[in-house]
Amino acid sequence: MELKFSHVDVLVNNLEEACAYYAQILQARISKTLVWERGGLHVRYAVALIGAERFMLVQPLAGNLKELLDSAGEGMIYRHCYSTPDIEKAYDELIAAGVQPEDENGKPLARANLQSPSGTRIIWLPKRFGHFSIEILEDTALEAFIEDAFA
Repeated sequence: MELKFSHVDVLVNNLEEACAYYAQILQARISKTLVWERGGLHVRYAVALIGAERFMLVQPLAGNLKELLDSAGEGMIYRHCYSTPDIEKAYDELIAAGVQPEDENGKPLARANLQSPSGTRIIWLPKRFGHFSIEILEDTALEAFIEDAFA
């Protein structure tokens, strides 16, 4: 499977405060605020760019990430995200390796349902190490999404 590191997701209590900190202290460029809502999960988030490094600052409002924030606390890096040129091939390779890709709520994800609310096709691997998860996104759509977030 062809993968390239994309970003990490960081839980925050207050998105505006986290963005201001990253911008002021780390000289990060901050995207517009975005919203993800599906299947009981509801978050506000922004992309912070520090050089070529990307961070998704995620403020959960409802769902499993809100529960994780409440139990684990702010600043937790809970996900590493990778991109691939062919998400369907990645899906098929995971299935062949005995790994069932999941949706954002940990439910089995069918190959036909890879679309996300942001428009980027996406899959998650089952959690193997506590709350930590791995996300794989289709790179062309991801890069267009990131570009639009800063437009």
